[in-house]
Amino acid sequence: MNLCGAHLLSIAQFGNLSDLRQIFDVARELEVYARRERVTRVLEGAVMASLFFEPSTRTRISFESAFALLGGTVTSTTGFTFSSMAKGESIYDTSRVISGYADVMVVRHPEVGSVAAFADASSVPVINAGDGPGEHPTQALLDLYTIMKERRCELEDVDGITIAMIGDLKHGRTVHSLTKLLSLFKKISFRFVSPAELAMPEYILEMLRERGHEVFITENLPEGVAGADVIYMTRIQEERFASVEDYQRHRGCYTVSRDVFSRFCKPEAIILHPLPRDSRPGSNEIDVDLNDHSQLAIFRQTDNGIPIRMALFTLALGVSDQIHRDSRPVNWFYRPRN
Repeated sequence: MNLCGAHLLSIAQFGNLSDLRQIFDVARELEVYARRERVTRVLEGAVMASLFFEPSTRTRISFESAFALLGGTVTSTTGFTFSSMAKGESIYDTSRVISGYADVMVVRHPEVGSVAAFADASSVPVINAGDGPGEHPTQALLDLYTIMKERRCELEDVDGITIAMIGDLKHGRTVHSLTKLLSLFKKISFRFVSPAELAMPEYILEMLRERGHEVFITENLPEGVAGADVIYMTRIQEERFASVEDYQRHRGCYTVSRDVFSRFCKPEAIILHPLPRDSRPGSNEIDVDLNDHSQLAIFRQTDNGIPIRMALFTLALGVSDQIHRDSRPVNWFYRPRN
């Protein structure tokens, strides 16, 4: 797969493990820059347009930090209020204009298919940072990268793992993309834990079955997490519900706490979450009593977004072979992270 000049809109663009290996190999090379141990200016002079029409903290800052760490410049807009779309401008016009100002666009939008519409009108690569309940391909890539790092394994060793996905599986674009990505492997055991109203879409379940994966569906949390190698929690997404009453019926339906983990989960199971986790009383899908637990990988997971997104930028702009050309140590105080 040649990513140079290409859009990244969906996990469906990846057809085999060699496509992933290319990205992960570059990400590993970029780890030293992501940790701010060294500096590269490989994208000096390049401009990224960061267009987030839906609230975001981690994803937006992760993309912007990744581009800045490559020496590029970021220009951004957040929300509809501060964009010309508030004046009635179309996606087509917005994309045509912004692609004249930037070398790559990162777009988040609340409507499924909207980021693809940006790509159709753009003259530069467009990366999907989330399109409503549709997909979040870069999150899936960093999730898989995290699974590999936490399990200390290579791509081929992901075959046969058991993953429990828990929470809002209907609207959760992160679990949609990660499920599609894991379907490229062999004999994955998927355990989907959710209320019936928030179940994983049927078309995804059918795709998994057709590819020979095991699909287990339950509303029972202990039953779902038993034997899982990876526990992937998701937030019940208030913003996706038609009414407050519908949301309140499902809020806080699943919580993994230290007690739940010790009673029902494998000791070596990895706990992931795409974040934000809802820490308000009555929600709390991952209890704060797990914050210092060795198997809670959610913060290492967010850290991994930086090298993955750096890799995608260097590949999209055709400079992945030039990363170390002007490499040098940082000249400020550096504190290694655990």
